Order: sequence, then structure tokens, then C-alpha cells
Amino acid sequence: MNQQEALVVLRQNLSNYNLIKHCLATEAIMRSLAECFHEDKERWGLAGLLHDIDYEKTKDSPMEHSLVGALMLEEMGLETEIVQAVRTHNERHGIPQDSLMGKALYVTDPLTGLVVASALVLPSRKIVDLTLENILNRFSEKSFAKGANREIIKKCKEFLGLELEEFVKIGLLAMQAVAGDIGLQ
Repeated sequence: MNQQEALVVLRQNLSNYNLIKHCLATEAIMRSLAECFHEDKERWGLAGLLHDIDYEKTKDSPMEHSLVGALMLEEMGLETEIVQAVRTHNERHGIPQDSLMGKALYVTDPLTGLVVASALVLPSRKIVDLTLENILNRFSEKSFAKGANREIIKKCKEFLGLELEEFVKIGLLAMQAVAGDIGLQ
């Protein structure tokens, strides 16, 4: 499956525009991380793009989220590493991430929410105006973007060997590069 085919499948399963934008943001960061680690950007991008494919089906059953998605991707013939990365990105299951791709997806998922929320409180509401310092200042505000689990984001050091500042910078630059696609231009 290539990126365009994955986007079609994603849109067949998700109607919420904000959720699609989140998947596009996750894809962008995963591609950038793949480049950092000399991994396959297409494969990592697919994991990011499709990680929430089951969200609308499982939104009322959070314990099913990611398990249903992994099964869907498996039935579509996606490779095991992508399927397992999707399966393990939901922290509620407590399934350990067993690949670098899975670890990257796990810490990237909540980062996108923090970056978007940080952009939306700017007067311009444009991600191009967002700085690393803006995000890091918001990182310590517990009441800000509560859904962006800081403890998971901080695992970037343990899981990826990246300091928080470096990881957030990679995420910010990746999302700035797709600002039009994620509605923050």
C-alpha cells in the first residue's frame, strides 16, 4: 500500500476532519523520525497515517481502539511491523512496543496534540509562527492540552535516544512542513 492508497482507506474509515489532520500530522513526524534513524520513510509514514483508522468505530470502547485498527490493517495485508506499531500505540493495553517504529509512534501520537494546541493559542493560529520555546513552555503547564500525555512524550529519551527538545523540534518542523494539510497555515 502506498501513501495515496492509505489516504483513501483512511478517509473511507474516518469522517472527522480533525482526526484526519491528526493522522496527517502523525505521518509527517513519523517520516521525519524515519529519516533521523535511516529507516524507510514510506513504511513509517504509513504507520503514522493509519494508526487511528479504527477511531470512529471504537470511540465508545477505548479498550478496543488500536486492536481493531491493527486487525483491519492486517486484513488489508500490511506488514507485521506496521500492524504491531498500530496495535501498541494505545497505552491502555499496556502492550510493550517491540520495534523502533512502534516506540516512535507511541511517543509521537500525543506530541501532535501538544503542537496543535500550542499553535492554536497563538494570535495568528499558524504553526509557522510557533517556536520550540512556545511548545516547551506549554509542556510544563498541566492544564494545557490535557490529552497530550507528557509522560508518554518524555519517553522519547528512553525509546528513541532523543532529548525532549530535539524530539519536539523534529515534530514541530515536520508539522510545519505540512501546515496546509493539517489546517494550520
